[in-house]
Amino acid sequence: MNELPARPHLDHLKKQAKALLDGTRRRDPAALERVRLALPAAASHDHAAIAAMDLRLHDMQSCVAREYGFESWTQLKDYVALQAVSADTAVRREQWQRWTFGHGYQPAKPRLAERLLREHPRLLDDDPVLACAIGDVAVVQAAIAADAAWANSARAGNGMTPLVCATFSALVTLPGRAAGIRTCVDLLLDAGADPDVRWHDPQLPDDLLSALYGAAGRNHDVAITTRLLQAGADPNDNESLYHAAEVADPTLVRLLLEAGARVTGCNALFRALDGERPETVRLMLAHGGDANEPGPNGCPLLHAIRRRRSPEVIGILLDAGADPSVRNAHGVSALRLARCLGLDDVAERLLQAGAAPEAPSPSDALLAACARADRATVRRLLDNEPGMIDQLHPMELRLLPELAASGQDEAVRVMVEAGWPIATRGGDIDGSALNWAVFRGNAPLADFLLAHGAHYDERHGYNDNVYGTLSFASQAQTTPGGDWLGCAQALIDAGSPLPETQYAFPEDIETYFRELRRPSH
Repeated sequence: MNELPARPHLDHLKKQAKALLDGTRRRDPAALERVRLALPAAASHDHAAIAAMDLRLHDMQSCVAREYGFESWTQLKDYVALQAVSADTAVRREQWQRWTFGHGYQPAKPRLAERLLREHPRLLDDDPVLACAIGDVAVVQAAIAADAAWANSARAGNGMTPLVCATFSALVTLPGRAAGIRTCVDLLLDAGADPDVRWHDPQLPDDLLSALYGAAGRNHDVAITTRLLQAGADPNDNESLYHAAEVADPTLVRLLLEAGARVTGCNALFRALDGERPETVRLMLAHGGDANEPGPNGCPLLHAIRRRRSPEVIGILLDAGADPSVRNAHGVSALRLARCLGLDDVAERLLQAGAAPEAPSPSDALLAACARADRATVRRLLDNEPGMIDQLHPMELRLLPELAASGQDEAVRVMVEAGWPIATRGGDIDGSALNWAVFRGNAPLADFLLAHGAHYDERHGYNDNVYGTLSFASQAQTTPGGDWLGCAQALIDAGSPLPETQYAFPEDIETYFRELRRPSH
């Protein structure tokens, strides 16, 4: 791993990335080997294949960042920006807290927090509450011994109690910190800390967040979750079960359910169905979940079909009493929805469960072929009936954004090339396919859509345009590994104007737009 200089400069790092891109395009073996070693997308390719990839500057920036031990260019830029500020302990501590606990919708960055603390080991010396977040057992023991009420009365500068500091600390995900933080939780609870203590994130003032949510919902830590529940933490905080359902391992969900968490009413079953998590779904249904629970977009069965869940998951819902003949608010049956999404195995499972047979609609074959990305069949159907897309119902047209939302990129390309109305809105955010591509940080799909007539001003259900989507998604990191800087570059390359200044973006995107705003000389 390369070492940064004592005073790193961003312009120098940018030049390194540009030089690497130039070397890659010249097919320089040393540059191609650096890309192979640093860029995950190139790891399994030989030099010739890497040279043939459509690599751009942001790919080279990612390589440079990884060579210096950072997970992304954004992390490297954040770190360099912090190093550039004066050696003010308060400024550094504020940034450390953002990286340790997260900041509004922006996720925590524990490796950056750990790196900053390693380089400034005295950063937290005068705050024993923050010591809970790093697992400094000796400091916590001393604070408890000096004041019996400290475990409940002390507060960090951000309003966190010692227990909240420990349970919300993302440093627990680092092997070197986990044991200490868990020991601090034990010490605090043994000293009488309230296991149901809550905290207001200054960036989310309307939400009261529990210590249990920090452990189970944010950091997904089984040991701390277990300890809090044993101490009497209330599992019905309206957040913990929902967010525990996001992970593949059902252990956290099982712990919460066995402690009395209620499934119905917190959307947890719907969240479990957002991914392929059959065991989690079984657990929730076995602990009182309702297979016919009303939801914002229909019952769990319809939600599962829209999310393209497997026949196994569909079968679990049906075995738990889900109505196989249910229809959505527009009168579309579960059976027809499955067929239109190209899910023939799911359709067969519904028929076996008693769904009423239906004669296919004239448009069903086209919709199913689109969903399967079957370009040849789509072309044949449209050659036989050229006006078929124009005759589709508005709800059928929503298939395009629905597929963009669920990551079916090739199907989206097939539909757009076939002449599908590109600005059609749909999905949970009622956005266009471009909005969904940007929401997911999918720069190649955004580039494709913009090249085929998509426009930055397409709206979504929160009454904003694609830049609003970019602002939220890039800060909330809505998709692991999303390339929102690439999305920003795709928008500008397609001729979109610079965004209005009221939007907030992460530092790398903000810097990109700031540089474009500078007058040229």
